[in-house]
Amino acid sequence: MPATIPEGFRVLNLPHNPFLEANGPLHGRFEGDAFVMGFLCEKRHCNPMMVCHGGMIATLADMLLLLGTNIHAKLGQFLLTVSLDIDFIGPVREGDWLEGRASVLRAGKSVIFTEGRMTVGGATVARVNAILKPSGRPLTGFVPGQYFL
Repeated sequence: MPATIPEGFRVLNLPHNPFLEANGPLHGRFEGDAFVMGFLCEKRHCNPMMVCHGGMIATLADMLLLLGTNIHAKLGQFLLTVSLDIDFIGPVREGDWLEGRASVLRAGKSVIFTEGRMTVGGATVARVNAILKPSGRPLTGFVPGQYFL
């Protein structure tokens, strides 16, 4: 039986992105100050083995680290992914609710080091690390909650 979206998660209001619109939606919520991103795996996200395609998990990992970093560091700035490393630890099956949490390890002016964990039912299914590069001018009036409008 497919999972449902857990209480408190809301569809994220992201800038227009045809790729994410075709593959989402992504959900988010705050747990205290921590941002949590969630995703419900559907059949269309699965490979022939009926587990979530690794490319889909990589997309989610990238979005988790980009959004989580922007929110935690209060940047309000477009971030480019310089490097993304993923360790696939366990499967994500159709109907699974995948959650991710990110943390910023070090935020410099030219690069940001960040990491995250993605879980299903509390079990880690992926460990991710990225180096991100701020690009362009920071947005004026950025507030972390703007993704929930």
